[in-house]
Amino acid sequence: MELWLLRHAAAEDRAASGRDADRELTADGAKRAKAVARGLAVLDPGIDLVITSPYRRARQTAEPVVEALGLEKSFRESAALEPDHDPEEILAEVAAQEKRDGILLVGHQPHLGILLGHLLAGGRGLEIPLKKASIARVELAGRGRGQLRALLPAPLLELIARSRG
Repeated sequence: MELWLLRHAAAEDRAASGRDADRELTADGAKRAKAVARGLAVLDPGIDLVITSPYRRARQTAEPVVEALGLEKSFRESAALEPDHDPEEILAEVAAQEKRDGILLVGHQPHLGILLGHLLAGGRGLEIPLKKASIARVELAGRGRGQLRALLPAPLLELIARSRG
């Protein structure tokens, strides 16, 4: 199985409510999220499930990907992708999806960076930060272990999207 990690695009510094979970994408962030989604779709990644953090900015980043990949029926939220959760929680959810070929997780930094470090180093202590709207592709080799197959920064995905019209 392949695990794809997507950090949310640029978001406002503070929500009107004052709650971190309510922060929305900026206009530039929303534009970038759509371009990244188009670029990812060009790659035909074999993703058959998208799981997002319930935070507004993550969901707003995930929705264009879901649309571009035609995965409206294979899209859900998970509290395990909230910023303060242990990466083992989302890995347990991923492990339960054994019939999936590819899963995209949409979340936050440092959570996704800690998860990526955990997958590549096989334990705690290494964080590999992801820039906003960037994607990492990891081929899983058992629960909690994997090999990095691609690191796709947002500008590269935008270029891919533009190259295909």
